[in-house]
Amino acid sequence: MILETKSRIIESAIEVFNSDYSAPLQKVADNAAVTRRTLHRYFKDRNELVTVCEREMEVSCKKAMIAAINSSKEPLVQLKNMLLAGIDCGAKYSFFYKLHQRAGHTHSEKNKNCVDYDYIYHNFRQIINRLQQQDIIDKSITIEWIQNLHTGIIYSTVNMNITNMLNEKNIKELAWNSFIKGISP
Repeated sequence: MILETKSRIIESAIEVFNSDYSAPLQKVADNAAVTRRTLHRYFKDRNELVTVCEREMEVSCKKAMIAAINSSKEPLVQLKNMLLAGIDCGAKYSFFYKLHQRAGHTHSEKNKNCVDYDYIYHNFRQIINRLQQQDIIDKSITIEWIQNLHTGIIYSTVNMNITNMLNEKNIKELAWNSFIKGISP
């Protein structure tokens, strides 16, 4: 029960902070269906909760993205698997990405989260460059645009998945088709 409540608070915090990084802890508590007092039994303050959320993303999302990169030697397969891994990670992926893009973030080579983010971004960039050289991706589209589109497709798919209007396989296929067609020549 204790671990279940703590996990629910962490998942809720990731979801809430993904939508509004400055959201009050009361919003996290409400989303987790616990009292603010219960939230503080597990986390002394916002910084501790954010740190735990970062660790949770490290455990699940970053490992999934790295596994997607290592899933194949074929860049198109890697790219698709990265998109699908991002969708499977859901709000964790969006939050992980936003943490490294937000104003005030101090990027550091001593921070494992930053190092892992750089590793993922570097590999993403290489995959895109290889696909552009193969004329699979439009050469006039910048890596920044493609990365933002990638993140946007994941975010939209996660929100669509929440509404449960399509089955998971159809949602993922629609996400991939939308993404690849949006960057193809």
